[in-house]
Amino acid sequence: MDTDLAGRVVVITGAARGIGAATARAFAGEGARVVVNYRTSREQAGDLVSSLPDAIAVQADVSREDDVDRLFSAALERYDRIDVCVCNAAIDSPWAPAVDIDADRFRRIVDVNLTGTFLVARAFLRQVREQRSGNLILIGSTAGIFGEEGHADYAATKAALTGGLLPTFKNEIARLAPLGRVNAVCPGWTETEMAAPTLAEPGALDRITLTMPLRKVAQPDDVARQVVVLASDRLSGHVSGQVVVVAGGMEGRLLHEA
Repeated sequence: MDTDLAGRVVVITGAARGIGAATARAFAGEGARVVVNYRTSREQAGDLVSSLPDAIAVQADVSREDDVDRLFSAALERYDRIDVCVCNAAIDSPWAPAVDIDADRFRRIVDVNLTGTFLVARAFLRQVREQRSGNLILIGSTAGIFGEEGHADYAATKAALTGGLLPTFKNEIARLAPLGRVNAVCPGWTETEMAAPTLAEPGALDRITLTMPLRKVAQPDDVARQVVVLASDRLSGHVSGQVVVVAGGMEGRLLHEA
């Protein structure tokens, strides 16, 4: 099915690896022009861009306002417009109960995952105001829906994206562009570098899929394809303010015996 994304310009934060890189490849596969943002993974971002037909890599720390401004300036200098923005950049920290999470760690997670998403979304919405068009996709997490023991900071930031920013942005974008849309994709357990330490633990797959009818871990491409669908006006032109959960049917209750 034609997504009508050929020639569209897509900015993806945190796109050097994992879900971000898969999303960049998925958009490129639809003929889109891709801006690959990275913070420290310069080599991986360069390798990715060299494999895409029309893409650039831009270093920026999304938690820094000046860096975000530079990211969007670089995208506009190259392509003169931005049609889609995917707020994917996020960090996590090692497992720790809330009683052991210090304020500095909590602030750093908030700075990147929540403030960073806001700064990127704000920059994009300002461009939407100029263009009178554009679609925004936020990458949340099932941690923000069901919570995640040992990651209270990460879960809180992801809940804020889908519970606060998403419903607000989907109303505000329509004031800037009559057909502008904002949606979110919430991955569950996905085979990425971030999840690798947990997934490598003995018995991890059996344990984490106890609430999932589909007892498997998602691949980054599973998430990327849903992002592409939501970005496409042809496929999702009347879909806004929605959360698509890519988690094998995960629930907050046990479906299997341990």
